[in-house]
Amino acid sequence: MSSKKNNLIPSVAILTGMVALAAVLGFFAFQEKTEIIQGQAEVTEYRVSSKVPGRIAKIFVKEGQLVKAGDTLALLEAPDIDAKLAQARAAEAASQAQNRKAEKGARQEQIAAAYEMWQKAKAGAEIAQQTHARVKRLHEQGVMTAQKLDEATANLKASEATEKAARAQYEMARNGAEREDKEAAAAMVSRAQGAVSEVSSYVRETVLTAAADGEVTDIFPSVGELVGTGAPVMNIARMDDMWVTFHLREDLLPQLQRGSKVEATVPALSGRKVVLHIDTWKDMGSYAVWKATKMTGEFDRKTFEVKASFVQPVEGLRPGMSVLVER
Repeated sequence: MSSKKNNLIPSVAILTGMVALAAVLGFFAFQEKTEIIQGQAEVTEYRVSSKVPGRIAKIFVKEGQLVKAGDTLALLEAPDIDAKLAQARAAEAASQAQNRKAEKGARQEQIAAAYEMWQKAKAGAEIAQQTHARVKRLHEQGVMTAQKLDEATANLKASEATEKAARAQYEMARNGAEREDKEAAAAMVSRAQGAVSEVSSYVRETVLTAAADGEVTDIFPSVGELVGTGAPVMNIARMDDMWVTFHLREDLLPQLQRGSKVEATVPALSGRKVVLHIDTWKDMGSYAVWKATKMTGEFDRKTFEVKASFVQPVEGLRPGMSVLVER
């Protein structure tokens, strides 16, 4: 009898241990789990580009460098623009000379000079007409680009206008300057000055400067490469304008209510705590389905883009770092 009792004790102990283990496992299995919502830090960027095409002559910054608004970033070579500026200044000087002639009254030498200027402008207009016709024909054949056709058309119009202006100056010199002629000459001066100002603005575009403080994130061309009109030369990140983007299932949206503040952590910054303000929700469209459940008689859970801003600046935060919210 004593032997049976001794054999029963280990069995009871084992059974008790198994029950206790099952209870512990059940406790942890049914314990409510903490859900982690993961987002990513984003930053506002702007592209630096030029209104005029040109060749990269020099780049003054490197990727990762901090810049201030107004800092010179790169320099373009644009010989076409320089030539147009020279032409515009020459036209301005000619119009001013014609205006002085109208004020003084023309001599025979001046009349002859005006006639020669007209003939020169007329020849230029004829050449521009021939060039335009040739470019238009090549464009229709698919050989020439639309950009070249636009340039030829603009050159033709400018040449025709120059020819008309030169002829008017000649007629004014021949007939003698009246009040209306003097006003026309003064208007031609203003027009030429406007052309100089316009081309000068293009020249200024060859010097690329920073529009705002930030960090250079990307530099696309190298020195010596050609860039077109509006082509990006580099990207500048405004490190003072950062936010967090979450991609969230719609059934989790109540956990990040718009207008609310939530606490988050940044693992890359040793788990630093930050406070976020939930700004916007945005439907990412039917193509962004997080989990399809139609086969079970439920609905497709769509994905929303949730944007949140930092209540206080976070030192050391970089774009791309993960931001975690525990709910």
